[in-house]
Amino acid sequence: MTWYTPDHIELLFWEALALIVAGCILVPLFRRLGLGTVLGYLAAGVCVGSTVTGSFGVQPDALLHFAEFGVVLFLVVIGLELKPSQLWDMRRGIFGLGLAQVVVCGVVLAAVPFAFGLAWQASLIIGFGLALSSTAQVMQTLDERGERLVPHGRASFAILLFQDLAIVPLLLMVQLLAPGSSEPSLTESLTNAGIAIAAILLLIVAGRYLLDPMFSLLAKTRLPEIMTASALGIVIAAALIMDIAGMSHAMGAFLAGVLLADSSYRHEIEANIEPFRGLFLGLFFMAVGISLDLPTVADNWLIVLTAVPVLMTLKGLAIYAVARAGDRGHASSVKTALGLAQHGEFGFVLFSAAASVALLPAETASVLVAIITFSMALSPLVERLRPLLIRSEGPDTIDEDFSDAGGNVLIIGFGRVGQVVSQPLLASGASVTIIDNDAKRVREAHRFGVRVHYGDGTRRDVLRAAGAADADLIAICSNRHDQTNQMIRLIRREFPQARLVARTYDRIHAIEVADLGLHADVRETFESSIVLGGHALAALGHPQERIEELLLDLRQRDAERLREQTRIAAAASGREDAINRIRPEPLRRAGKAPAPPE
Repeated sequence: MTWYTPDHIELLFWEALALIVAGCILVPLFRRLGLGTVLGYLAAGVCVGSTVTGSFGVQPDALLHFAEFGVVLFLVVIGLELKPSQLWDMRRGIFGLGLAQVVVCGVVLAAVPFAFGLAWQASLIIGFGLALSSTAQVMQTLDERGERLVPHGRASFAILLFQDLAIVPLLLMVQLLAPGSSEPSLTESLTNAGIAIAAILLLIVAGRYLLDPMFSLLAKTRLPEIMTASALGIVIAAALIMDIAGMSHAMGAFLAGVLLADSSYRHEIEANIEPFRGLFLGLFFMAVGISLDLPTVADNWLIVLTAVPVLMTLKGLAIYAVARAGDRGHASSVKTALGLAQHGEFGFVLFSAAASVALLPAETASVLVAIITFSMALSPLVERLRPLLIRSEGPDTIDEDFSDAGGNVLIIGFGRVGQVVSQPLLASGASVTIIDNDAKRVREAHRFGVRVHYGDGTRRDVLRAAGAADADLIAICSNRHDQTNQMIRLIRREFPQARLVARTYDRIHAIEVADLGLHADVRETFESSIVLGGHALAALGHPQERIEELLLDLRQRDAERLREQTRIAAAASGREDAINRIRPEPLRRAGKAPAPPE
């Protein structure tokens, strides 16, 4: 047992301070330069490792294992956003595209060391170890760009999930290929498989029947620290269960997140984990930088300098070929290949295990760790090749996915108006589904934690998939009046059970839609102008009662004029039968909610 003296504690404080200072300086700087936060963390780790390790005794391996908790928490958050049904829908991508990527990249990359004289056993381990990508780095980058839901983001996620599943057979391969090893018996193999299956079933049963009652009981204590501790405890327990079963911590954490995705406490769990996730994930990348063996790099600089671009290029080409063979488009395949071209943190574990059983020389393992680290550092720069490799892209789109849609309110359009309209509805506890046909806006909303589905509100199949047939209310917040008219007519014809409110562009637009069966419409600048006029009167010293009286009179006169103009327009166009369907404008008081429609 190691006993920490006051001197050791002081050294730990100095180490922590060095990491914090380096991170606070380099991470914002690298992000400002457009190089990404991951590269900033890696650079901070290299700086700390080169200056602090000798002075304060930083233990890179111990710090790296400790910081892997950030990857565990990261995968929990990803799992919380995936329901089991969605994971099942991804099975073809995981076991088809993912399996093909690992096998093809493993064979291609194994050919390089084999060509330079290494034994086929060592070459195979090197090839498959380098075939794996960095789950933490790729998902962090996709999140920063809001690209997790786009086609290449979903493909990358499926491949990374399979790579995590491949950890167990790859470690088993190390044992089988080690000098003097013997193949496990059939009984031993079946036992190991049974333990793994039992561990997964245990997590499924616990997630299905125990977690919600447990959180319900803990919520009654009204102690936020207890909820935070319980969330972290579940994550650690799931990771340990999978580790005991011979699988990865990360896979256990991911399964725990998926099982909690349907929980009514999902959002609170995510909020409790989020601060720890960001902190530990940054620490993980700094630990990767610290673990870089600079003397080994200096002794083998030519090998590292040559191997990193060559291996990343081969891996990228192999991933592109696999993606194209899987019917992916050119642009999506290029983005997937560039995003996954780096080598992953699991290579540290695999190559350490291979060195411990004499399958790889210790110096070779150190060089491979350096190659992995430098590939992670170069990954943000590699992704800048997109414009060169994708000459012209079509319209920016996202896969339409309504698997988690449904609710009593449907909002179409999430621009300036839709964002404001959604807030009181969400605050009231309404079950709200939001759709928008702007891929960039959908990604931005996702970045801030709002689930917006990509879809065109003028299409009947999209509206039906988004739950319009079961909605009590549909709010149209589009800023294009031609699309708004088209949606109003479509919804009134196909989904007549829903009450319909809409944003209208101006007075002429309000006249156009007056007889289309809306329960309410608001001209996009009218109400804000009324409120601003009230503030102007208040600034001039008018009493509040007089202001409300003036604004009420203004609303009433405007409503009367609008109704008369609508009658004239209807009569001029030969729509006399529509005059009786014209809805009178509801009167409102300043700062008060509108009266319910009759």
